[in-house]
Amino acid sequence: MGYHLIAITLAVFIDFVIGDPPTWPHPVKWIGNGISVLEKGLNQGKSRKAKGMMMVFLIICVTFLITAFLVWSFYCVHPIAGIILESILISTTIAQKGLKDAALLVYHPLKNGDMAEARIKLSYIVGRDTNHLGEEEIVRGTVETVAENTSDGVTAPLFWGLLGGAPFAIVYRAINTCDSMVGYKNEKYQEFGWASARLDDLVNWIPSRLTAFLILLGNKPANMSKKNAWKILFRDAKRHPSPNSGWLEAAVAALLGVQLGGVNFYKGIISNRAKMGDSIVSLKKEHILNANKILTRTSFLFLLVLWIGGILFEMATARF
Repeated sequence: MGYHLIAITLAVFIDFVIGDPPTWPHPVKWIGNGISVLEKGLNQGKSRKAKGMMMVFLIICVTFLITAFLVWSFYCVHPIAGIILESILISTTIAQKGLKDAALLVYHPLKNGDMAEARIKLSYIVGRDTNHLGEEEIVRGTVETVAENTSDGVTAPLFWGLLGGAPFAIVYRAINTCDSMVGYKNEKYQEFGWASARLDDLVNWIPSRLTAFLILLGNKPANMSKKNAWKILFRDAKRHPSPNSGWLEAAVAALLGVQLGGVNFYKGIISNRAKMGDSIVSLKKEHILNANKILTRTSFLFLLVLWIGGILFEMATARF
């Protein structure tokens, strides 16, 4: 576990400085290609739920075996070589810098009064229709994305990286990619994507809640007491259709003193999402910057908690 702690710490700083350069090779791109090939071949005919289970099982097995073999090979050469490889691999599973940069790409046009450009940039990071959104709704979509992905894009892969190094972190990202590609409740993916969606819910259950708690522990609410912020978290988290995303959105909404959720449109079809938080202040473009600050602070606090947990675990196991 000591090696894993060093590797995930290096991974956080690699991502913080470099991020994911679009021209560099990336495991998620390869995983996505594999999912596409399997989906085209399996998502047809009868027994689609079973075929979807087969797909996610194959993706997990292949990614785990390849990653585990590479990591084992490098550790056989030298522990430092193994740590370096693990840190690089884990850094590909987190996206703190990319998430913050994507949010800023929405913020800057808003700051300059270019609503059309802000809508276009928002469409890159959300699935909802953005063509006719006003500033407040653009900000809401951006803040919701940053909040939800604080776990999916940063803390959850670090959590699994601590438990099982780069192989577990890559497997987590593979599951998450399966869900993002086929885990939809529509006619095409309702059955085939069932296993991917349920498995994604499972692997995010602990990280999402732990992250939500750290969001409130590590940040000061802007317009309410800590006590009221905690009340909002436990009041609203379970209202979200996702068993995990609501925890992140409710925590960030409470900190900012804003209300997230509401009406969204997806290809012209209305979707009413439960509202998170109390609308003490209206959503403004500056809330995007505040959400980014919460993301950064929570990510490093989560890393600190992993170090404390890892050290305590090592001390406890050393006694036996």
